[in-house]
Amino acid sequence: MRIIPVIDLLNGFAVHAIKGDRKNYRPLHSILCSQPDPITIARSFRTQLGLKELYLADLDCIQYRDSAKHRRLISSLATNESMDIILDAGVSEIEAAIDWINAGIHKIVIGSETLRALSVIAQIPQTLDKNRIVFSLDLQSGAILSQCSEFAALSPIEALDLLQSAGWQEVILLDLTRVGSGMGIDRNLVAETRRRFPEMNLLVGGGIAGPEQMSELWESGVAGVLLATALHNGTITTQNISAMQEPQKKRCPAFTAGH
Repeated sequence: MRIIPVIDLLNGFAVHAIKGDRKNYRPLHSILCSQPDPITIARSFRTQLGLKELYLADLDCIQYRDSAKHRRLISSLATNESMDIILDAGVSEIEAAIDWINAGIHKIVIGSETLRALSVIAQIPQTLDKNRIVFSLDLQSGAILSQCSEFAALSPIEALDLLQSAGWQEVILLDLTRVGSGMGIDRNLVAETRRRFPEMNLLVGGGIAGPEQMSELWESGVAGVLLATALHNGTITTQNISAMQEPQKKRCPAFTAGH
């Protein structure tokens, strides 16, 4: 299973994201490093935890469409730091996605939060390499968060069905109200997603409580997890990460709903 650390960028700093309440996000405190510098944190992920893939959320882009503020920093992480960046920069148009990919970004995220037109869902997989794009199904207390009213009106399962029909291969389930809370993921939604869309490359983030839940997700066949708080406070350690990446571990056919 892919273990993907997360950095949330705001005003040049890595910040601690808690429950999607962005006005109260503060510079990150971490056991991995002494300062909220994004490059230092990314290096810590690579050198201390052995992780090269990085999910990077540019909150200035997502909230204010300010694509210039962190561009040099993001490019440095992708090139000088040799990180495989999965970038959420509020992209909702093909041209912007191509621009970031040409700048060295490994995968570009199209997030439902900043999606403005339903037509984009079908257009992007038809235009771009499907291995270079990821759709983030952004939720708020289980409901879809989106600027596109048609998409926001769907249930998560209906949205996932639409995404699969449009040709999306990799999808993130991310409930912002769970981020940074340690309250755990929505087990029922993950179970239903795995049952209905077994071929979908599913990444799960938001509230992962600890190594036991990470192990459950791996055993269910989830492709990867997005982690931030649990790495920075030591709830999930290098040993936990290594255990999740052992190829011989048996996987269960489905994630059990409940709890």
